[in-house]
Order: sequence, then structure tokens, then C-alpha cells
Amino acid sequence: MTTQPSDPPTHRGGGGRFVRAAARVLATAGLAVDAYLHAHLADRFDTITSDISQGTLFRLEASLAALAALLVLFWRRLPGDLFAAAVATGGLALLLVYRYVNVGELGPIPDMYEPLWYEEKQTAAVAQAVAALAMLYLLLTRRFRRSAY
Repeated sequence: MTTQPSDPPTHRGGGGRFVRAAARVLATAGLAVDAYLHAHLADRFDTITSDISQGTLFRLEASLAALAALLVLFWRRLPGDLFAAAVATGGLALLLVYRYVNVGELGPIPDMYEPLWYEEKQTAAVAQAVAALAMLYLLLTRRFRRSAY
């Protein structure tokens, strides 16, 4: 049987691999941008404090995003992907909540309400959204190995 050029391919090509690799690169880049921006901006927010300063929380976010980026790029396992998805979506959710809702002080967490959009905040929101969407794609298209019994 000969294959005609219009026939669909009968094998699983590398296209899915390429898309997954691109999603990993996008997620890593988004998390790296998030890490950089939070580390860069942290000292500006050290004066906003309760028991913990907002600058300290920014440094924590920067550290978590950097670790998540490394896990996505180099470890490529489900726990690392879940961690990265949580960091990206959690960071974006908190950014949006504190942009639109005046939560006030929560125990040791300072009042971080900031109803403004500025370049770094917009960039962080886009980076976190890109990372979250890329991680969602990676998690939804993950192939699980079946254990042989």
C-alpha cells in the first residue's frame, strides 16, 4: 500500500514534543521574569510592614519562582511541574487580588493593596499568566506511565 501525500501521518511525530518543549521554555521564561522583577522591586517595599515586610514577601516570591523555573527546565517531573504551576497561578492570583481588593492587614502580612498598574506590575502579571498557561498545558498533556503488573 502506498501512502499518498494527502494521507494523514500514521505515526506520532515529534510535533507534540516540540510544543511541549516550547511550553517548558515559555513557563521557564515567565517564571524567570517573575523572579527577576520581584527580586528587583523588593527593596522598594521594605517599608510596607507588619510582622513581615512586603519586601520580604517579594524576595520569597522571587526565590520560589526561580526554583520553579529551574525545576521546569531541568527536572521535568510531576511534582516540579505542580510546584511551578502553583507558584505561577498563586503569584498571579495574589497580584490581582491586591490590585483590585483592599484586603487590609492579615495577621503578620502587611496591607499590600496597590490599586495602580505600572510597567513592572504589568510585566509580572503577563509573565505569571504565560507561565501559568504553559504549565496548565504541560500538566494537561502529560503522559503517565502505566505500571506493568
